[in-house]
Amino acid sequence: MNKLQIVLTSLVLAAFTVLGVGVVAFMHQQTEPLIQAQMDAELNRQLAAVLPAGFDNDPAASARKLADDVLLGGKGGTLVYTARRGEAVIGWALRVIAPNGYSGAIHLLVGVDAQGLVNGVRVITHKETPGLGDPIEEGKSNWIHGFTGKNLDNPGAKGWHVKKDGGVFDQFTGATITPRAVVQAVHNALLYVEQHRAELLEAKS
Repeated sequence: MNKLQIVLTSLVLAAFTVLGVGVVAFMHQQTEPLIQAQMDAELNRQLAAVLPAGFDNDPAASARKLADDVLLGGKGGTLVYTARRGEAVIGWALRVIAPNGYSGAIHLLVGVDAQGLVNGVRVITHKETPGLGDPIEEGKSNWIHGFTGKNLDNPGAKGWHVKKDGGVFDQFTGATITPRAVVQAVHNALLYVEQHRAELLEAKS
């Protein structure tokens, strides 16, 4: 291969590289808004599922980062979404972490109304074993709905455990660690709301 051929080959390769980068950049530019729109829609769906009905603000737009707290899962901070009806706060959705799942951290969205009642809980992400730990997902079982209507007094400190530990919440056959971690995380979220109620009521987005 003479020098001219080497130069031509290099130019062709460079042109294909530039073209490839351009195509990737164009596709990213075109698909990014669609991906973001899907993510926003999923967030709004989850918020509507865990927050009290009747809010007239945009909870997703109210997202506020909270300081690290062991009750919220430790380091990394978390987000709180506030639901309002007019100027009145009617509830919050907190993104919390159950750090002690069987296969790692379980990320949750916990909805609490202004009276301190759990309005709903949803699992955002987890790595629990399929067929054993994944009944925490709403699509796999109704177990996650067992928190709705509960508060710190109902079932009380002793009741906020799985039945194997003397509490009121079911465990899964062959998988106690996963539900135990979720129960503790939801209880901790209620404790956080109780301890920081004034701050949560006064905070703006």
